Amino acid sequence: MTRLVMKFGGSSVADIDRIRNVARHVKREADAGNDVAVVVSAMAGATNSLVELCRAAAPIHDQREYDAVVASGEQVTSGLLAIVLQDMGVAARSWQGWQLPVVTTDAHAAARILDINAEEPIRGFARKEVAVVAGFQGIHPESGRVATLGRGGSDTSAVAMAAALRADRCDIYTDVDGVYTTDPRVVPKARRLDRIAFEEMLEMASLGAKVMQVRSIELGMVHNVRIFVRSSFDRPEDIDPDRTPPGTLICDESEIMEQEVVTGIAFSKDEAQISIRSVADKPGVAAAIFGPLAEANINVDMIVQNVSADGKTTDLTFTVTAADFERAKVTIAEARDEIGYERLDTASDVTKISVIGIGMRSHAGVAARAFRALADRAINIRAITTSEIKFSLLIDAAFTELAVRTLHSLYGLDKT
Repeated sequence: MTRLVMKFGGSSVADIDRIRNVARHVKREADAGNDVAVVVSAMAGATNSLVELCRAAAPIHDQREYDAVVASGEQVTSGLLAIVLQDMGVAARSWQGWQLPVVTTDAHAAARILDINAEEPIRGFARKEVAVVAGFQGIHPESGRVATLGRGGSDTSAVAMAAALRADRCDIYTDVDGVYTTDPRVVPKARRLDRIAFEEMLEMASLGAKVMQVRSIELGMVHNVRIFVRSSFDRPEDIDPDRTPPGTLICDESEIMEQEVVTGIAFSKDEAQISIRSVADKPGVAAAIFGPLAEANINVDMIVQNVSADGKTTDLTFTVTAADFERAKVTIAEARDEIGYERLDTASDVTKISVIGIGMRSHAGVAARAFRALADRAINIRAITTSEIKFSLLIDAAFTELAVRTLHSLYGLDKT
């Protein structure tokens, strides 16, 4: 007997017909004798509608009340799924975050899970009862208020629930059938990965891949929760119980027999570049630049510094998200007297492309091959950052698809 957590996103529970399809997946696992907990998101579009209602009520509103409103979407889905399961003859009960409870911090709309009490679902397993848990939410015990985890928080809820239950696996059912070497819409030859290490998936998720939320991967890595990404649109009756269904297992690298040098390529168009020209090359300048940005909660990514020939001045280039671009420009302009720069150059038509693979640890010259391949196609590199298992390049956005396809082929990731 296996203990499973099954998570279904908004597109998988978009209407009653899809909820019935989800229920058939759950029934299949329960009928096989497995202990099953299900974590659900709000129905597709429901959270957006609730957010818009809050904004219509007041553009600036209490985040505690915002959480009270948006958490209701998952409550509806969990109740509906429990009703459908019961109608199919499966014992089921819905649970809200505050009922278990899922204990969180008080950072409303961006709370973090501190603990989950899984005693009630475990007692339900003894009665062959499926636990249907509302994702994306928990409770701050000191205030007694519902707190939500931020967009994509149901992934985090599912992995945390799997850790609390000591589940054998956490199945993430989504609208794709696994993790691909890159976005198949950009590279039709992209292939689905059978397995990917936590570290690699964490890099891909943080660098532009949209399959899973970053915090859910972090939790899986810390608690060693094996995560299986698979499609919710497969018909349950077509699944062969004796064969592993299509999907991608996210696991510890020790479970991967042969590690590719490059596992995947992620890209993000949500980038902007800021270059501060002719800054005095002296101690404290970097602090004068990045201190105000940190105080404004603006995350800085790639940083490149060039010192002039006379060693007296330097140019400093960095990237921020497109959402923070305007605020970053204003913040730097307000600190101009302290920084002492000559001018500010900016660009918002840029893309960050990242090449990821645990195999880079033991192979030299991986990045150099990319530099040559892009140069052969007249693609200029604006900035470069590297780490142990990835390197990222900033290029002009117009060359995004060409660059991704070039690198995908270069490292042998195309489908044969």
